Amino acid sequence: MKKYLVAATVIAAIYFGLGQTNSPLPFGSLPGTRTAPTGNVFSAQQSGAQVTGKGIVTKILPDDTEGSRHQRFILRLAAGQAVLVAHNIDIAPRIASLKAGDTVAFNGVFEWNEKGGVIHWTHHDPTGRHEAGWLRHDSQTFQ
Repeated sequence: MKKYLVAATVIAAIYFGLGQTNSPLPFGSLPGTRTAPTGNVFSAQQSGAQVTGKGIVTKILPDDTEGSRHQRFILRLAAGQAVLVAHNIDIAPRIASLKAGDTVAFNGVFEWNEKGGVIHWTHHDPTGRHEAGWLRHDSQTFQ
């Protein structure tokens, strides 16, 4: 059931994200800036924000293999929040050496949920209609 909920969240986020412009959505910040998914984005339960930040990997989850394949892991951010990262490995390379305790920087779209949220769209857009996201691990960028 959880797998279907995550898949539905990612699919909905991708569907609604396709119509976005290439500008980040500034929740509680100055227009044109990026925010990490902390503070206002979490407390306001906002979704759709293009966010940049970093966190520590606390758990590696099995890949989601239904529909587009996603590498999944939990990041703990500096402010204490936990977020799920759903990284599309049909579009971008997998982080093969990822393990608990590693630091991962990210740029992607934040979708709030009752467990903290999901960061997705951490890859380039093959159609060129969406701002490219990325993950950075051990000085290597995955996009």
